[in-house]
Amino acid sequence: MAKKLITILTPCYNEELNVREVHRRVMAVAGELPEYQFEHLFIDNASTDGTVAVLRAIATEDPSVKVILNARNFGVDRSGMHGFLQAKGDAVGTLVADLQDPPELFVEMIRAWEAGFPIVAAIKNTSDENALMYGVRTSYYRLVARLTNLHILEHFTGFGLYDRSVVERIRTCFPDPYPYFRGMIAELGLPIAKVFYNQNRRERGTTSYNFYSLYDFAMLGITNLSKVPLRLVIFCGFISAFISFAVGMFYLVYKLVFWANFNVGVAPLVLGLFFLGSIQLIALGIIGEYVGSIHTLVLNRPLVTEKERINF
Repeated sequence: MAKKLITILTPCYNEELNVREVHRRVMAVAGELPEYQFEHLFIDNASTDGTVAVLRAIATEDPSVKVILNARNFGVDRSGMHGFLQAKGDAVGTLVADLQDPPELFVEMIRAWEAGFPIVAAIKNTSDENALMYGVRTSYYRLVARLTNLHILEHFTGFGLYDRSVVERIRTCFPDPYPYFRGMIAELGLPIAKVFYNQNRRERGTTSYNFYSLYDFAMLGITNLSKVPLRLVIFCGFISAFISFAVGMFYLVYKLVFWANFNVGVAPLVLGLFFLGSIQLIALGIIGEYVGSIHTLVLNRPLVTEKERINF
């Protein structure tokens, strides 16, 4: 009987110091599970360091390694999703190249998958990262959970194992050129097994994430999963209108009663204008985020453009 195929997908960008070690540890997992056939699929997002050269060397040494090279940097979400949809395994595992997530956890994930769970999600319940940043992430997950009726996995980054049926459902049900993978998993509503781990600090190289990319990813999650911010805009508009009307009526009555000596100057008017202006800017910003999401969807561009494939 043919062995089941496990594909481990590793998206990477400027990870020349890590990709060889990631592959070594994935193959060590394969050695612990000889009843399965393993392949390691790397998708490189147009790295500017020596990552591609290292990947070519690994692919030459090990025919079970497949490599997709993108024509340019399409962003971690688009690149990762394209690689996910190219994986051919009976189960597909996702593992980033920075070695903060332990590849050894796939042994436990595969056991849970064989027990019948189509999705096995790795949840980081502790982390060696900055405590403030960990707290910010926790607050974000809880905010998203309150804004939607979906069950969002807290501190789930996409690291996990997915049955072939999950890959095909995502392929057919989510034709999104700017995907939010965690939201897709929540939308599917399939049974999920959870395995927990401590996320290590990055030991080699530097992260490609900056404030803008983190903000962009956070807004993507909110706009993909919830319409609550749009309704908050309407709610704030009603509240602002009511406050303005109440204050206006108060000043009218006060002026009529104390006609001769009522004089407050222009300060209340200026403050009111700044208050209403700030609300309008916030409202336009929120609406703009949703319009941007619609614009991206309407363009219907491909996830990535490939430059080369190795060992396919």
